[in-house]
Amino acid sequence: MPDNSYPIEKRLYELSESFSGTPEVQIVRMKPVNQKPMNFDPGMFAMISGVEKDTGKLLVARAFSIASEPNSQDLEFFVVKEHGGHASYLTISKPGDRYYVVGPHGQFKYVPQEDSKVLFVAGGTGLAPFMSMIRHIKNTNAKIDAMLLYSVKFPTEIICREELERTCADLGMPLAVTVTRPQDGDQWKGETGHIDGSMISRHAPDVKDRTTYICGPLAFVKAVKDALAGLDVANEKIKADVWG
Repeated sequence: MPDNSYPIEKRLYELSESFSGTPEVQIVRMKPVNQKPMNFDPGMFAMISGVEKDTGKLLVARAFSIASEPNSQDLEFFVVKEHGGHASYLTISKPGDRYYVVGPHGQFKYVPQEDSKVLFVAGGTGLAPFMSMIRHIKNTNAKIDAMLLYSVKFPTEIICREELERTCADLGMPLAVTVTRPQDGDQWKGETGHIDGSMISRHAPDVKDRTTYICGPLAFVKAVKDALAGLDVANEKIKADVWG
């Protein structure tokens, strides 16, 4: 993939919208304050620092993959509501609160014109960069051959479910969601269990011909990489982004 061609800049953004996307995930949207929006390729991330209203002190910066389409005026992020019993400051803030956003960062990015046959593999909020990618593919009418495997704990944790299903259907992009902790009564009829070599082979029998992009927590990424290695997928055909 090409090197980052965008300047890394610090911009002031204002929270424009924040709402519960799933029981565990908040969807946060921000707009630039008196500045042009950030330029980025789908898949990249930004560092976000809160600003204390009374003192102007910066809070600890956190890295978040950008879920919005590159041509959008706003930035969208998927934020886990709690870590270790502590609520994220992004989930308890209100419209009008301001943040410094530094970026874009990262080499995990997707340029449709350079990689037209792909497999996307997401775990939890690791869906964020892929939402940016599929939104970009749709908005630019890119001609690609892509499929998406998405792992969540519960059916209620499928982020942007309606948009995800609709966009993949509009693009003719196969979507397979697997639930790792199915419960009695949840009426889930799709895949269950963790993504492994067998599941990958069922949904992407030509996986060796594709570039596989993976995003999720460390254990998830490692497990998917191991599964791909077991299918003799070349290491140079695997791109990964790890969080947590």
